[in-house]
Amino acid sequence: MKIVSSALAIVEAITRDLVLNDEHLEEVAALLMTEFHKGLSRKGHHWASLKMFPTYVRDVPNGREEGKFLALDLGGTNFRVLIIDLNGDKFHMENEIYAIPKEIMLGSGEQLFDHIAECLATFIHARNMNDCRLPLGFTFSFPCRQEGLTRARLARWTKGFRCAGVEGEDVVQLLRDAIKRRADIDIDVMAVVNDTTGTLMSCAHKNRECRIGLIVGTGTNACYMEKLDNVEIWTDEKDDPSNVIVNTEWGAFGDNGVLDFLRTKWDSDVDANSLNPGKQLFEKMISGMYMGELVRCVLVDMTKRKLLFNGNGSDKLFTPFSFQTAYVSFIESDSKHSYIETRKSLARLDLHDVSNDDCEIIKMISSRVSCRAAYLIAAAVSTILNKIRRPHTTVGVDGSVYRFHPHFHRLLEEKIADLVHPQYKFDLMLSEDGSGRGAALVAAVAVRQNKQKNIQNNKK
Repeated sequence: MKIVSSALAIVEAITRDLVLNDEHLEEVAALLMTEFHKGLSRKGHHWASLKMFPTYVRDVPNGREEGKFLALDLGGTNFRVLIIDLNGDKFHMENEIYAIPKEIMLGSGEQLFDHIAECLATFIHARNMNDCRLPLGFTFSFPCRQEGLTRARLARWTKGFRCAGVEGEDVVQLLRDAIKRRADIDIDVMAVVNDTTGTLMSCAHKNRECRIGLIVGTGTNACYMEKLDNVEIWTDEKDDPSNVIVNTEWGAFGDNGVLDFLRTKWDSDVDANSLNPGKQLFEKMISGMYMGELVRCVLVDMTKRKLLFNGNGSDKLFTPFSFQTAYVSFIESDSKHSYIETRKSLARLDLHDVSNDDCEIIKMISSRVSCRAAYLIAAAVSTILNKIRRPHTTVGVDGSVYRFHPHFHRLLEEKIADLVHPQYKFDLMLSEDGSGRGAALVAAVAVRQNKQKNIQNNKK
């Protein structure tokens, strides 16, 4: 029988607040359902922490879309430009990834959109498409209030961006202005969506049962197809199709205090060290931008209590955001009683003289933080499944945490199955091509619907 060290037993007891049972998760689901209804209602929307923004995307691809479409996918420190040639269910895609330097992330809005327009022009010129007028779908993965398919005002920056002069402005118009200043490319912006909508549309192109888009990456968010009758804040005509994709912006779940019963002192430390204290509290318990920092905060606490590293941490360990979320995935990939990846990750923090007991403690902390994240996402996804009440729903998923954490998919799938009503079946589908292809598909659907409207108008 393996002897459990006294330090490991003590840390196990201290970190039990990170362990969630089904009773906790059912309470989270009930609270989230209340927030959903509040955000969709005319009376409660203004005060709701979850804004439940209608995206103006009314339909998924039907397999008859065709033509060439550009996509711009902006949602983190890099962005992608894509060109997609659609022919029904078949498509050909090329893309390039461009970096956004830190000084641009913290500079002016004009600098940001000029940089994006320059990269768009580079992409187009390299493919000799200067003379083509290309429809573009724009994935903009930040909280926006949409006013139409091609109008979206940034509500607030997240993910480390603080570009001045963008909050409250129409990001499509800012992009159009930057393109106009160059005067060397001709682009028709057909739609602006966030990454969750792009993910839903990308997966729906392959699987027509997809009605939920989920991101678990740098941030976390979800969207789903809702009946218009349930969207009290909808101001347009309730014509066919009688549905609309709703962007939940659930990263802000808990900003009003309803999740305080789950939050730990380490969650408070993460929040205090962030660029936006008091905001995006659900996201800060889950996403790739914060998961590594959450583990680091627990490790620092245990080190100060002399339960880790004999009380001697490195300068890097005590530096906020030095523990990358990728390290959590590496550590979680170690098999039982193996510490190869754990020691490699600790070496990156200048922690070399590490005992097996230290490694066991670190593995347990990483496991508890990532398991809690997966379970919180499971509670949220099951809430949507129970709300839309479809016999079978495919959930399109993207994001670095979901893609690279070795156990996240399994934990998520198992816990959703525990929490969802048994009559509502589901499956999880990785969005292989990312949200960028989805943005192009939104543009393609918009072009198809415009053609149909023109045909109907001509008949009249």
